[in-house]
Amino acid sequence: MMGIMPALRYEDGDVVAWQRRLRRNLRDLLGYTTAPKVPLNIRKIWQREHPLGLIEKIIFTSEPYADVPAYVCLPKTARPPYPFMICLQGHTTGMHVSIGVEREDETKAMDVPGDRDFALGCMARGIAALCIEQRSFGARREQLQKQVASHGCHDAAMQALLAGKTLIGERVYDVERGIDALVARGDADMRRIGVMGNSGGGTTAIYAAALLSRLAFAMPSCSFCTFRVSIGSIYHCADNYVPGILKVADMADVLGLFAPRPVVVVAGREDDIFPIDGVRAAFEQLRRIYAAIGTEQACRLVIGEGGHRFYAADAWPVMLDAMQGGGTDGDHRS
Repeated sequence: MMGIMPALRYEDGDVVAWQRRLRRNLRDLLGYTTAPKVPLNIRKIWQREHPLGLIEKIIFTSEPYADVPAYVCLPKTARPPYPFMICLQGHTTGMHVSIGVEREDETKAMDVPGDRDFALGCMARGIAALCIEQRSFGARREQLQKQVASHGCHDAAMQALLAGKTLIGERVYDVERGIDALVARGDADMRRIGVMGNSGGGTTAIYAAALLSRLAFAMPSCSFCTFRVSIGSIYHCADNYVPGILKVADMADVLGLFAPRPVVVVAGREDDIFPIDGVRAAFEQLRRIYAAIGTEQACRLVIGEGGHRFYAADAWPVMLDAMQGGGTDGDHRS
C-alpha cells in the first residue's frame, strides 16, 4: 500500500475539471445507484413538542426494500424556510441519540456523551435537523439473520459488495433521498442544507459532500484523515472501505470535491483511530484544493481537546460563521 500513488490526486491546475473527473470515478467506485427514484411515500409516525421546538418521526422510502426512519426537528426560535442540517450518527445505538431519547422508548430522555445529540445542538442554534437512521445502525440493524457479525455493519457492507455496491454509497443515497424528502416538505431553505456526523456518520458526510450538489455546508467529525494513517493501518469497521479507492484518490481529494462550499472538519487531538498527524496532513491537502479555487477561507479545521467524539462548543461557532459567510480560516485549536 505504501507504494500506491492515487492517479487522480489533486496536484495543480483547473479544480473544476479535476473535480469532474474524480467525481465520475468516485461514483463508479461506490457503486452509486443510477436506478430511477421510487416514490418517497413519506409517513408520519408521531409528532411531539420539545423545549427547543417540535420533533416529528417519519419514515420515507429510499429505494425498493429500503425504508428510512428519520426525525424532523424544527427549532422554536426560527421560522420557515428553515436551514437544515442532516444529522448522521456513527457506531452508536442509532438516530435516537441525536434527539437525546432512548431507542426502545422515545418518550424517555437519556444522557448523551460526547456532544452526539446533534439535533438538539442544531435546534438550540435556530437550525432545523433531519436525523437519518443509517443502514445497519439503530432500527436498521440486522435483525433477521440467524448469525450476525459482532460488528454491526459488517454484514451490510459485505452484502452491498455482492450487489456491486458499497455500504458508503448506499448510505449516501439515503442522504440524497433525505434531501428529496426536504423538498417534498416545502419548509426547508434548499439553499442552506448541510450535513454533519461523527465517526461513521462523519464518513457518510464526507462522501455525501463529495457527490451531492444540493448540500451547502458540511461538518464531518472524527472521520477525516489520510487513508494510510487511519483506515489503512488501524483496525476499522468494514463500512469505511471502498475497493480500489487508494489507486484513485486520498480522503482529502474526496472531500475536495465539495470545494468551494464551506466545510468544517472536526477532530480530536487524542483520537486513536483518526490520528491527529494524519488529520493535519489531509487537511493541508484539502486546503490546497480550496486555495486553488480561491476559497481557502471556506475550509476550516477544529481540534477538540480529547478523543473520538464531537466537540460542539468548539465546532458550532466556526460552522455558524461559515454559514453566515465569515472569513476566518485555518486551524481553530492548534
